[in-house]
This record gives sequence, C-alpha cells and structure tokens, in this order.
Amino acid sequence: MKTTIRTLFNKKEKGQKITMISTYDYLSAKLCEQVGIDCILVGDSLGMVFQGKDSTLEVTVEEMIYHTKAVRRGAKESFVIADMPFMSYQVSVEKAVENCGRLIKEGGANAVKLEGGEEIADLVYKLVSIGIPVVGHLGFTPQKINTIGGYRVVGREEEAERVKKDFKILEEAGAFMIVLEAMPTELAKELTESARSITIGIGAGPYCHGQVLVFYDLVGLVEDIKPKFVRRYLNSAELFRKALEEFKRDVESGSFPSEEESYG
Repeated sequence: MKTTIRTLFNKKEKGQKITMISTYDYLSAKLCEQVGIDCILVGDSLGMVFQGKDSTLEVTVEEMIYHTKAVRRGAKESFVIADMPFMSYQVSVEKAVENCGRLIKEGGANAVKLEGGEEIADLVYKLVSIGIPVVGHLGFTPQKINTIGGYRVVGREEEAERVKKDFKILEEAGAFMIVLEAMPTELAKELTESARSITIGIGAGPYCHGQVLVFYDLVGLVEDIKPKFVRRYLNSAELFRKALEEFKRDVESGSFPSEEESYG
C-alpha cells in the first residue's frame, strides 16, 4: 500500500514514530521499502556522500532528478521527498516553481524539501497552492554553510527565537513536514509539542515525530565523518573491503573463476 501524507499524519496522531532514510540509488531504496521505511529523502547530501564533494552546494537539479528517478524505481510504494539543491529555488518564485515541478513530474517525487524559514514562505505557499507538497528544513541548513560558520548546532540562546518564528511561518505557509537538524533537544521538543506539521529529527533529540539518517552512515559505509547523532548499525565498509580482498586473492591465485563458474 502506498504511503501518503494522510498515512504519515495517521501515524503521528496515533503516537507512532515515522521512519525516514536519506539515500540516492535504486538498490538501497529497494531495501528501505522492503523493511517498511515510511519515507525516503533523496538528499542533496549526495554531493558529499555519493560524489565525494566538500559540500552540497554544487549539486544540480539534473542530478537530483536522476537520483530521484533511481530511488522511485526501487521504492514504488514509499513516500519519496526530493531535496531542492542550492540556487534552484532562490532566484525567483517562477524558476523555483518550474524546478520543483520537474522533481515531481520527471523525478517521481511525492514532495520537495526546501531549506529556510521566512525568506521562502511565499514560495512554500505558492507551491502548496498549486499541488506540490513541501517539507521544510530548519536548524542547521547545509546550503547556508558559508554564512553560518561551518557545521554546528543551531538554535541555542538568541537563535532559538528565530527558529521558533521560522517554524511557525513555515507551518502557516503550508509545509506539512519540517526537518529539524542539529538543534538543542529542548528546542526540538518545544516545536514538536506545539506542531500542526510533522517534525523529523536529525541531531535534534528523541522527541520529534520521526527520525532520519543517511543510509550510508547507518550501515557504516562512511568512515571518515561521524556526526554525534549518527548511530552505525553495521560496519559494512570493513565487510566490503574483506570481500574485495578475497576477490583479488582468488583472481591472482587462479581460483576464480572455477569450473562451476565457467560456461562449458
């Protein structure tokens, strides 16, 4: 059965936690759907995790469409959210609507995710009014890394009031879900307790309506970066290295391929 916005709100209303995984390819998306993950976020974090870049800023709309298509093929029933990359929605409302529409029409996404608060409120309202569901993103927003001074917790002390204001503005504009990233637990709790929308935490403590992690972090493929909020459930990088080492040894020794692995 397809996961819909109504499905997600039903879980929220029953007090059930919503699960979200950020991933970018067919195979991992297929695994997510097989175990019943509610939402898949095709994050612009693919620029760092999948492409090896230093930030998310270089990711393009075309790349997001490509990866969203791949995820949709692997997860036909899941609720798929596509990140809008840097400068794909900041130039003008008209250009933003066009780009967001492409992620829905061409990519097959169910919703788009935008970073920011008051500055994108008019766009959020416009998108929702024409039928494009919007997920907001507050706290640490990677696309503003050059202006917020690097990777850090956002929402302490005087910043908390700004986050609260932006949260309310996004809800009023029509965002049905808001990702809360790298913010103090108590702030995320306060926002969640008063929320009409669904809150999804990543480094925001346990009180949000749901949680998201990047697939490659969760399974331990990313080794050089480990944020405090990441829990690794598997050390797959070591398992992959072992398999590759065994393949190399078998080829070099002549034991692969065997007679059984060859055509007569």
